[in-house]
Amino acid sequence: MWLSAGRICSKRLHAAISQWLPCYEERCGRVAEDVRHRLLEISARTLDRLMRSVRKRHGSHGKCGTKPGNLLRHQIPIKTEHSDVTKPGVMEADTVAHCWISLEGDFMWSLTLTDICSTWTENRAVWNKGYEGVKRAIADIETTLPFRITGFHSDNGGEFLNHHLIRFLRQRGEPVAMSRGRPYHKDDTAHVEQKNNTHVRGLLGYQRIENPALLNPINALYRDWDLYNNLWIPSLKLVEKVKVGSHYIKRYDKPKTPCQRLMESPDVSEAVKTHLASLLANSNPFYLDMLIQKKRTEILSQCR
Repeated sequence: MWLSAGRICSKRLHAAISQWLPCYEERCGRVAEDVRHRLLEISARTLDRLMRSVRKRHGSHGKCGTKPGNLLRHQIPIKTEHSDVTKPGVMEADTVAHCWISLEGDFMWSLTLTDICSTWTENRAVWNKGYEGVKRAIADIETTLPFRITGFHSDNGGEFLNHHLIRFLRQRGEPVAMSRGRPYHKDDTAHVEQKNNTHVRGLLGYQRIENPALLNPINALYRDWDLYNNLWIPSLKLVEKVKVGSHYIKRYDKPKTPCQRLMESPDVSEAVKTHLASLLANSNPFYLDMLIQKKRTEILSQCR
């Protein structure tokens, strides 16, 4: 389970063990009672110590491909925090370049949308992040989301601040409210920025992907990957941030999966909750992990 155990923090891994254990037994057989007891009683600090050797980072950081979209800044209001968001549907958006160390030429990009309330996250690969590719990716994500997009918050990249995307989001039966962060302030889109490592680089790494034939295979991989993360990987949400002197003290809620947060939300319909319960009952993180590793290996072998 390297996709999870090596890449999520110990607090989230600790919260996941009780949910994963029945799935592990379904695949590998009953766990001895003493082992089960130790697994359920293990502390996050002990997990951190045991997993230290697994969490070595490799490779260089990628290039930043955000180019400012200056023409429409006056049409999209700036929003710096989202404490008023209490319902699912307000999404933060970002793109990641799979270009290695050069932004020249054609290559793959990843588009990530993260729901601020539930942390539900979807990824799609796009070729050169042009308007049509970004629009198709957003439309495809909308078909899989268990809620309607009501808000769209992004950085100042030209792939988001353009007339085409504004029309696509606003000229519909229920218009989507758009907002943006301040230039050069990644903390204004922190919910999605933190997914660049866990949900994109952790899967596809930093190498250059310049084969357009990999677009569909990567998107097929992302659909399994998103299901795995949304159903089975707990996340932490910042509840409070207080400045004391020159330091900030942060308080987080109990680790929960995005699916659990939606199941507990009073703003999600019973029909959607029934659908999520069905997805969860028919899914197993260990089988998903095997499928993801197989697809990932095939894709990365064609990037070298």
